[in-house]
Amino acid sequence: MSGRGPTARRGCEGFTPEGPTDEPTDEPTDESTDESTDEPSWYGVRCVFRHGSLGVYEERITLWTARSADEAVERAEAEAAEYCEDLDGVEYARLAQAFTLFGTPGDGAEVFSLMRGSTLPPGEYVDRYFATGDERTA
Repeated sequence: MSGRGPTARRGCEGFTPEGPTDEPTDEPTDESTDESTDEPSWYGVRCVFRHGSLGVYEERITLWTARSADEAVERAEAEAAEYCEDLDGVEYARLAQAFTLFGTPGDGAEVFSLMRGSTLPPGEYVDRYFATGDERTA
């Protein structure tokens, strides 16, 4: 894995995002899971949504520049709220996972990675978690 790994935030009670900004902020967060830095880094943040009318869940990965994974998650969650407002019957499932990229993303850059422990052989693992037959990419 060529990043520092995901940072997850679940069950965001009282979730009231202020909205995304174009510039990182220096404001500390209450639930800090990583150290802020002076220089912004790139983060890929995966958020999960439920499309009630379609009966599907969607995983979206967005890219952010921020001074910490917590800040990237906050900005992604603010964008998630806007995404839900723009679409009928879409609910944010309140799961955001951040992945720290090394350097500036470019052609072929890894933007998200998640490692899950499992004793399943590869085919069974893919069948259980990814190739269930219910996936949609469009």
